[in-house]
Amino acid sequence: MQRGTRTRTYRGALALLLGAALITGCAGTSSDGGESAVDRATGTGGPAGGKQPPPAAPEQEQDADGAAKDGGTRKGVAPDYLSTFALDVDTASYGYARRTLGEGRLPEADTVRPEEFVNSFRQGYRTPKGNGFSVSVDGARPGAGAADWSLVRVGLATAPAARTSERPPAALTFVVDVSGSMAEPGRLDLARTSLGILTDELRDDDSVSLVTFSDGAETLLPMTRLRGNRTKVRDAIEEMRPEDSTNVAAGVERGYDEAVEGHREGATNRVVLLSDALANTGETDADAILERIADAREEYGITLFGVGVGSDYGDELMERLTNKGDGNTTYIADESQARKVFVDQLPAHVQLRARDAKAQVAFDRGTVRQFRLIGYENRKVADEDFRDDAVDGGEVGPGHTVTALYAVRLREGASGHVATATVRWLDPTTRKAHEATGSVETGAVSGKLWGEAGARLQVTAVAAYFADTLRGGDLPGTPALGELAERARSLAVSTEDGAVRKLATMIEQADRLNGGGDEPSGNGSEGEVG
Repeated sequence: MQRGTRTRTYRGALALLLGAALITGCAGTSSDGGESAVDRATGTGGPAGGKQPPPAAPEQEQDADGAAKDGGTRKGVAPDYLSTFALDVDTASYGYARRTLGEGRLPEADTVRPEEFVNSFRQGYRTPKGNGFSVSVDGARPGAGAADWSLVRVGLATAPAARTSERPPAALTFVVDVSGSMAEPGRLDLARTSLGILTDELRDDDSVSLVTFSDGAETLLPMTRLRGNRTKVRDAIEEMRPEDSTNVAAGVERGYDEAVEGHREGATNRVVLLSDALANTGETDADAILERIADAREEYGITLFGVGVGSDYGDELMERLTNKGDGNTTYIADESQARKVFVDQLPAHVQLRARDAKAQVAFDRGTVRQFRLIGYENRKVADEDFRDDAVDGGEVGPGHTVTALYAVRLREGASGHVATATVRWLDPTTRKAHEATGSVETGAVSGKLWGEAGARLQVTAVAAYFADTLRGGDLPGTPALGELAERARSLAVSTEDGAVRKLATMIEQADRLNGGGDEPSGNGSEGEVG
């Protein structure tokens, strides 16, 4: 097929790495079909044996007696014990909050997504034996005025990546924003550094192409095998200079045209978008942009990896593009973060472990009075669509963990089964559906959170409480920022984890900006975003 024909025919869709949310504790079991977690929790007798409850009303804390959070009764609607969402491994919200706080500003509430805070930290979930997921569920009671509430963590994990030499080759199309706004330090210069780093890390049999966009889009380098051409690739990267407006649609469309034109059978084909996502020219609506490139995702399976940069950052557009385009996004503020993404993560994770992955948690009506999923508002899936494989889920690569945290209110004197979590995904190669499950009992969620639960569960709780505070939430048992910072400092010592230390610094910065903390002493680097 000629390139012009392919360009007209295949204007493809954005897809990415993914990740969603879960928690650790009880061992999960794998299954293919059979009685579902919904059936076991609600007694409906299986997919063909009875009607599943309808999905909960959006943005409501679900009461297991059928009442909404405001106390109203949903007449004629059966109580809903299900929580269903697409997996998500994004971390951009957390990275952007780090930068914003480091610059002395609180992040806007609508840029704070708790699941991306939680998923930014190591969890220590067990590794599955095959290419699917392990499912872990645990929890603890936060106390502090929330005596009848528990935090329940659902954790999913995929197996680590094979050695780089063992993975299939990659065909990566870099789509780089060279608009005027990218002239600010930490934007286009960081993008050039990042791509140079990645060029050094990729294998000789990998291929790359380079597209830039401003008011229009231009191909600087068609798909090129790296063997013998690394200097050529680096020269193209160094040619990039800031120009005029930001036409994200033109860049994405041209990028997918190049990805289709350079598509390699048997390789991992991906578009990598680097931008501040401050679209101001051409089509600026994410859904309309995605519509233009729908064929590339569906026919060629080309996935999207979004990398955000800049102190002013179009978080909403990038999030929408990657979520709806089967992708995921991260945010980098400096060269150390760029190395983490482009050296430690992307080269090893160009493969996928799962496509269209979804999770469904079925709570037991006998023990659970209320539950609330913390975050994932824009990843919700209708409960009845959990096993509809035509409904979009998330893409997840190797070595990823996804954590979902729930605030759960148990019935007085409750004992026994609390919830069963099921993850469903498609094999990236065969497109065969698989499922794995894990469950939790009251005894595993009734211990004290602070000081007694595992350190990683406590870190998860700190991150979630912090995010919810930043966006003005009201989670039961939320400590004040000063107390959260102290807990994070203690956990940083016990885990010997520098990422937790940086979390403590962020909480202290937020506390000071809220007027609750002391100014830092000395001229150390704790206030820096590193």
